Amino acid sequence: MLEKKLIEQILDAGLETGADFSEVFIEKRNASVLQSVSGRLEKSNNSKSFGVGIRVAKKTQSVYAYTNSKNPEELIQLAKDLSKSFKDEHLTKRTPLMDLEVGQKHQVKIKPSEVDLKDKVKLLKRSYKAASEYDEVIKQVMVYLMDDEQVVLIANSEGRFVTETRVRVRLMTSAIAADKGMMQTGSAGDGSGKGYEFFDEMDIEKYAEEAAKVAKTMLYADDCPSGVMPVIINNAFGGVIFHEACGHSLEATSVAKNASVFSGKKGTKIASDIVTAIDDGTIENAWGSANYDDEGYPQQRRILIKNGILNSYMIDKINARRMNEEPTGSSRRQNYKFSPTSRMSNTFIDNGDSTLEEIIKNTEYGLFAKKLGGGSVNPGNGDFNFSVMEGYMIREGKIAEPVKGAALVGNGADVLHKIDMIANNLERQRGMCGSASGSIPADVGQPSIRVQAMTVGGKKKGAN
Repeated sequence: MLEKKLIEQILDAGLETGADFSEVFIEKRNASVLQSVSGRLEKSNNSKSFGVGIRVAKKTQSVYAYTNSKNPEELIQLAKDLSKSFKDEHLTKRTPLMDLEVGQKHQVKIKPSEVDLKDKVKLLKRSYKAASEYDEVIKQVMVYLMDDEQVVLIANSEGRFVTETRVRVRLMTSAIAADKGMMQTGSAGDGSGKGYEFFDEMDIEKYAEEAAKVAKTMLYADDCPSGVMPVIINNAFGGVIFHEACGHSLEATSVAKNASVFSGKKGTKIASDIVTAIDDGTIENAWGSANYDDEGYPQQRRILIKNGILNSYMIDKINARRMNEEPTGSSRRQNYKFSPTSRMSNTFIDNGDSTLEEIIKNTEYGLFAKKLGGGSVNPGNGDFNFSVMEGYMIREGKIAEPVKGAALVGNGADVLHKIDMIANNLERQRGMCGSASGSIPADVGQPSIRVQAMTVGGKKKGAN
């Protein structure tokens, strides 16, 4: 990476003309992506990168630049150039760097760089075989495998000096079912903050068959009726609604600018009494976990909502200054090309006291959204629209016929108050989250929940 003495010189250069904070983020990365279509390897990309990001700040204003250079003169000059953004006769003295702290959690057994390409291809073939042989209506199968090894070293003028290695792997399968001019897609997969030992634990064939099953089921499903009705949102990726419609609105990126529906509401009731929501970046080997956030501060377990009361925001250093609060270890970035800001890690609604069976039995009529697809949200007001990849009607307390074309439409703040039953089957699912500081790995999750009244968009009008 870079020598400690050089890092200190860069930090000092950033404070030269009156800034009160300087930071160096150094990254070395090795990543690969493989993709097969109909059993043929269509993509095999491997990338190696190195970069240095330098940030200089004064109160709530900051400037950022990055470079691929390791040249000491160029790095110091870059910091000097940034420092000229701030002029102040009172100069901030840098705190000496602590002894280098090495992150010890989230260890892996098999690094991606130690795995031959042919062994990675075998994983693709296993998934393709299981999905393609599920049923004759499966016409195409796409399998995606990614791995990532990221080494970071972070230092700042307040004395932080930390390093860690972050490893992530993921395998996803998509299946297309087609018959008589109709076509539907299903997808399933999993990932982890582990190495390739994860694929010895993962039931690859089960996920592949799940993708095919969803595609086939939805191919022959009826159109979903539209209307306002109770909606049971399943666990795992069902948590994407909370992540998108509520989680982003609890990030200081929007809260500090009063651009969030939850700005200024800490300590007030924003959800049903049974709702507790958590963002936890410390879960061992989880997809969104790390030893440190991308400002070098220890990751934390943050209770965002406790029994319906807004308990905490997710706050990075600069926005903490705007809010007159302490950072919560929530700063993240895609890579050295991005300045960090507050982001989610592993975000989920906590377990409740019911079972999924009890929730279904207590629902006379409604929609069971077993698996969600894509969607969109306005973080300023929390309005959202999500497609349902796999859905079923509920009739007389039982799961009935499958339905396709369903969409869930609503407002995050409103939905939080309308959650009236929560199951005890919490699961998390892996995803990629895009926002101000780029695309980052993040877990979403929840137990199965019931929203007592929700707008469902569908091709059929009215209940049937």
